[in-house]
Amino acid sequence: MRPALLAGVALLASGSAQAAAPDAAGLSAGWALPFAALLLAIALLPLLVPAFWHRHFGKVALACGAAFLLPFALQFGASVAGGVLLHTLVEEYLPFTLLLGALYTTAGGIYLRGNLHGSPTLNAGLMAVGALLASVMGTTGAAMLLIRPLLRANDNRRHNAHVVVFFIFIVANVGGALTPLGDPPLFLGFLQGVSFFWTVGHLLPETAFMLAGLLACFWLIDNHYYRKEGVTPDDPTPDTPSFGLEGLANLGPLAAAVGLVLMSGIWKPGIAFDLAGTRVGLPALLRDLGLAGVTFWSLAVTPAGLRERNQFSWAPMQEVAKLFAAIFLTMVPVLAMLKAGQAGVFAPLAQALAGPDGQPSPWAYFWLAGGLSAVLDNAPTYLAFFNLAGGDAQALMTRLAPTLAAVSAGSVYLGAMTYIGNAPNFMVKAIAEDRGVRMPSFLGYLRWSFGVLLPLLFVMAWIWMR
Repeated sequence: MRPALLAGVALLASGSAQAAAPDAAGLSAGWALPFAALLLAIALLPLLVPAFWHRHFGKVALACGAAFLLPFALQFGASVAGGVLLHTLVEEYLPFTLLLGALYTTAGGIYLRGNLHGSPTLNAGLMAVGALLASVMGTTGAAMLLIRPLLRANDNRRHNAHVVVFFIFIVANVGGALTPLGDPPLFLGFLQGVSFFWTVGHLLPETAFMLAGLLACFWLIDNHYYRKEGVTPDDPTPDTPSFGLEGLANLGPLAAAVGLVLMSGIWKPGIAFDLAGTRVGLPALLRDLGLAGVTFWSLAVTPAGLRERNQFSWAPMQEVAKLFAAIFLTMVPVLAMLKAGQAGVFAPLAQALAGPDGQPSPWAYFWLAGGLSAVLDNAPTYLAFFNLAGGDAQALMTRLAPTLAAVSAGSVYLGAMTYIGNAPNFMVKAIAEDRGVRMPSFLGYLRWSFGVLLPLLFVMAWIWMR
């Protein structure tokens, strides 16, 4: 993905009108209300009115998007509002959704034949494998590949929601912290000039600590439930005589998706097209068209009936696509105000990023970038703090390396704090619920993340982020 730098709404004026765009520093906190309303809806409505939410969440998302865009058009003009909408669609939402769709489709066409039995050791082993894969094929690809076998392995457990929660922590987030392929924030840094192997060189000890701590906590909790309750007498997934992988033809589309993402970051031909005022680079255009092709390629080469056996459903992807359309749109003014720094309403936040000596504080960057990543999408949040730290990749990789490490770690690790911190979180939740797992509500998930993930993060930050 390549979300553009949201250097204020001034970059978002559309084509021929060339209307005067507003100054991001002049935006008031009221422009964040639609985004806050959307977050509250995601947090509370599934808990308070679950039937209404599951039937009408798309309408709720549309209403929140309109609550930002219509007043914005009235105050700044239809041409500027159209530019915001087009820019968000072309530069952010479509690349985001096409990549997720390609990885979701290809991973959903690979089927692990056989019925694993979800003991604490096997569950922890699957998560450890997923964490290793996450930095190679992305958190989305690894999560989509392994979540269904993990759910089948634990479908005869009385309590299995905690297994999915730790899977989100480990595979959908922390495991992707070592390469730009792993998690979208790191890929954005790669596009800004951060070298491919910089993250593994600077975040390996921190990531190893987090993964070891999470896996140990999971094994202890899962072992408690397993010893206390055991399994149900009837296993919904029957045993089979052999284990194996089917749908290996999807490895080709999966490799192509990874290659397209790498191509868009490495190839710099200097060719771009103007789409009603939005600049679209040739590599990004080819990547997005290629990712759409990857999705159709996967659908074409997957053997008939395999997706049904894998209990593949488009519902999780549809839910993510609808909700994140509104998330990307309503967070435009929030990110613009962040980028305004000390000239905007978030001036206290910008001041808090410096230590007593006036130099950037890794501790502050870690917690502030991470805290916002937990409630904003972590990819554009990374960009905002990357630029607040100066935006010079060479300086950030050398003289300011602790600051860049703090922004990178905060964006990736704390993206696991909520369902909306990272797109795979919501996809895993939706797949689990589609398979009948009673997942925690938004607030219920916070109890897990505050009770398990946050203490580990404090210890890690105390050791490495000072």
